[in-house]
Amino acid sequence: MKKRDTPCLQCPVGESDCEFLQELSELRRRNRELSELVRTDTLTGVFNFRFFMQALEQEMERTRRSGISTCLIMLDLDHFKRVNDTWGHEVGNDALQQAADAIRRAVRRLDIPCRYGGEEFAVILPSTALLVGVQVAERLRRIIAERPLLCGGQPIDISASLGVDAFHAGQQDSAEAFVKRTDELLYRAKQAGRNRVCHATASGLDTAASVSREEKDALFGLFDKPP
Repeated sequence: MKKRDTPCLQCPVGESDCEFLQELSELRRRNRELSELVRTDTLTGVFNFRFFMQALEQEMERTRRSGISTCLIMLDLDHFKRVNDTWGHEVGNDALQQAADAIRRAVRRLDIPCRYGGEEFAVILPSTALLVGVQVAERLRRIIAERPLLCGGQPIDISASLGVDAFHAGQQDSAEAFVKRTDELLYRAKQAGRNRVCHATASGLDTAASVSREEKDALFGLFDKPP
């Protein structure tokens, strides 16, 4: 969506230094800041739960109209309680911030990374097939696992378990039901040993094993952002 330009404020009587315009400009600035705070998780900088549910419902409605699927990734940091208990909540917060940064680097600009609650995150992938969503989730899992958290110069290994599912036109699920079934896939990944991706099944996923390394690298390149 193209961002509309903010109209230039001008004093109605032509004053070059108008205190009313200055006050109005300050009110607008504060309003923008408050709007950002309402939808952003203050610790991690990604979107919060409230915005997540609104955005998911909108993307599901878009799928119903367009017929193009919406993919959802649910992510939970492994053994997060152990990190808090062993190293303290400050280090736990650092782990959450590092995970959020990894998510932002792993997804496209149009994707919607959110903190679902606690150590759990969600990523909405608009107009995305399940196969692509699974490969994005695997990329994200790898980024988190390959970047230990440093505490006093000592590395702390961090990993995540992920569930991936897609919403298709014609399905009758609510946003809550879509989240629930994706969350169940996440906990299946936990039960299977953690640090892995579990996904729904669909035609086309069976061919994932035959995708070449070059093809995967090209696909992942779609999600790279400039440094």
